[in-house]
Amino acid sequence: MFTYLGYFFIFMGVISFLISAIGLVRMPDIYTRMHVGTKATTMGMLLVISGAACIEPSWAWKLILLAIFILLTNPLSSSVIARAAHTDGAILELDELKEMKK
Repeated sequence: MFTYLGYFFIFMGVISFLISAIGLVRMPDIYTRMHVGTKATTMGMLLVISGAACIEPSWAWKLILLAIFILLTNPLSSSVIARAAHTDGAILELDELKEMKK
């Protein structure tokens, strides 16, 4: 039973990675790409780790340590990327919907 649950978690993690990849291509500027690249991949990786823990319970403690490491480093890397982009002078794209309402 846990094996099927693990495969489901892994499948949902892969779907999250796919949505993240599409979002990276579709988003207009560095700030929104950074948001998609960190939030969706963090969730996807945690789902894959949860699935692996369900499939192979003897690895659970190692996978929990890996999940904690990912939860600590992904927001930090996102912050560093945002600061570097801001320092470099990256600009936000204009909101096209707001312009259309005028």
